[in-house]
Amino acid sequence: MHHTQSEYKDLKAVIVRPIESEERESWDCFMKEHHYLGFKHLVGESIRYVAIFNGQWVGLLGWCSGAYKCGPRDSWIGWNEQQRHARLKFVVNNSRFLVAPGVNIPNLASRVLSLNLKRISSDWMNAYKHPVLLAETFVDHSRFSGTCYLAAGFTPLGKTKGFRRNNGIIINMGKLKR
Repeated sequence: MHHTQSEYKDLKAVIVRPIESEERESWDCFMKEHHYLGFKHLVGESIRYVAIFNGQWVGLLGWCSGAYKCGPRDSWIGWNEQQRHARLKFVVNNSRFLVAPGVNIPNLASRVLSLNLKRISSDWMNAYKHPVLLAETFVDHSRFSGTCYLAAGFTPLGKTKGFRRNNGIIINMGKLKR
């Protein structure tokens, strides 16, 4: 997918929406094939999104339940153990974000994230009968700078103690606009 610079003047044409049920297999396969972590499934409550520009899939996002425990997040929010247990359903985790291979559109990633954040709480309400109030993500700074998350309004909270792949990864939080 190679585009000319003139095609990118107006990113207002980007659409972000939940996938249709018949698109799930394509979404899962595309994510498994092209995301550096691969893909098996999303944990807990989840919604898969697609970003469309000029009729083509240019990005895929996977959101799921927030991480069960995350020291920097829980401290930032001010949660004790009981509060975390009761309120974790109001946090979603951007566990996968993929800009399609061959797509190199300036500011696309932050535009897609911003559009997704504007609608995710209402989509979650429709799917799970409760809103979400915060979005979290983990950025592996050995691979990515996380600039698109900062541009979309996320706040870096610090490194996780983590386990497995998440060791020492920066967590970012985004307050959803209602």
